[in-house]
Amino acid sequence: METVILVVVIAVVVLAALGGLVVGSRRKKPLPPPPPAAPDITAPPAEPHVGDEAETPRDEPRRTIEEVDLPGGGAPTAVEEPPAVEAPAIEIPEPTAGRLVRLRARLSRSQNALGKGLLTLLSREHLDEDTWEEIEDTLLTADVGVQPTQELVERLRERVRVLGTRTPEELRGLLREELLQLIGTDADRTVRTEPEDRKPGIVMVVGVNGTGKTTTTGKLARVLVADGRTVVLGAADTFRAAAADQLQTWGERVGAYTVRGPEAGDPASVAFDAVKEGKEMGVDVVLIDTAGRLHTKTGLMDELGKVKRVVEKHAPLDEVLLVLDATTGQNGLVQARVFAEVVDITGIVLTKLDGTAKGGIVVAVQRELGVPVKLIGLGEGADDLAPFEPEAFVDALIGE
Repeated sequence: METVILVVVIAVVVLAALGGLVVGSRRKKPLPPPPPAAPDITAPPAEPHVGDEAETPRDEPRRTIEEVDLPGGGAPTAVEEPPAVEAPAIEIPEPTAGRLVRLRARLSRSQNALGKGLLTLLSREHLDEDTWEEIEDTLLTADVGVQPTQELVERLRERVRVLGTRTPEELRGLLREELLQLIGTDADRTVRTEPEDRKPGIVMVVGVNGTGKTTTTGKLARVLVADGRTVVLGAADTFRAAAADQLQTWGERVGAYTVRGPEAGDPASVAFDAVKEGKEMGVDVVLIDTAGRLHTKTGLMDELGKVKRVVEKHAPLDEVLLVLDATTGQNGLVQARVFAEVVDITGIVLTKLDGTAKGGIVVAVQRELGVPVKLIGLGEGADDLAPFEPEAFVDALIGE
């Protein structure tokens, strides 16, 4: 019994000792640090409310924009103003007289193959049937046409038979007379731009694509300005890209005003406005450039007839000029035929007569249409357009 009591006492002592160790260890642990004091927060100045007076601004140091480092580090660059567009200088076209002298010389150099060929054949001692056939071939190659060629050969045969002995001077004179009769010297070749009872004169220029129609219109404006006339251009070719720009450039070079419309717009409307503008400005002549229509397109040809009818609501047309390429030969006659059915052609302009022996087209086209060739173009220069003179043309063909 005593033993049991002793064991219990020992156990109680041990437990008490262990409890004291635990309490002592807890007391030795450091206390957690106190919470930090709340920071002093300065409230931002309140924005003035509606109706309140704003705070008086405080004086603070300020820096100019030159002192501030901008992103990129570069100083601001000044924006340059676009250069002003200068108006094109007005050119003074070459007078008609000087132009004719130069064109005669050029025609003489480039067109005398026909005349020299005929003179060489006619100068043979014996003119047999083979020679006369060669003469016919020469004329046909030059696009004189079948019927005019037959007439000319028959007259030459008769006159040579009567003349007998032939000197070069006699042959040249004989050939000159016959060619002049074939071309005709009594036709009125004046471009009608001065109606007696009104102003302006109205000229419409027609033709197939590629004949130089717009360029011819611009060159004709130069001819008129050189003669002291005032001109308005109507850009009624609204189907070809940049046609209006091209015509306007021609006009600006000589001080002529150009009336134009939107691309692919109504050409008749542009033509109508051009004549109206010409009347209001009091100019002498209105030149209307039409689209270069293919003669096989019936609808386009009808449109050309509409342009003519609309223009004539202002006043009748004084001149309708058909532009033909001299190098197209007999195809040019087909074109001329179709255009003559749509509008009343009053005159012909032959372009690209330089560098070709096709001068006989002058005879053929006049026969076909019954209207005279009034203007010819012999080059790409701005002043390479001149009135057609039969005597000068024939002299250039056969050589003076």
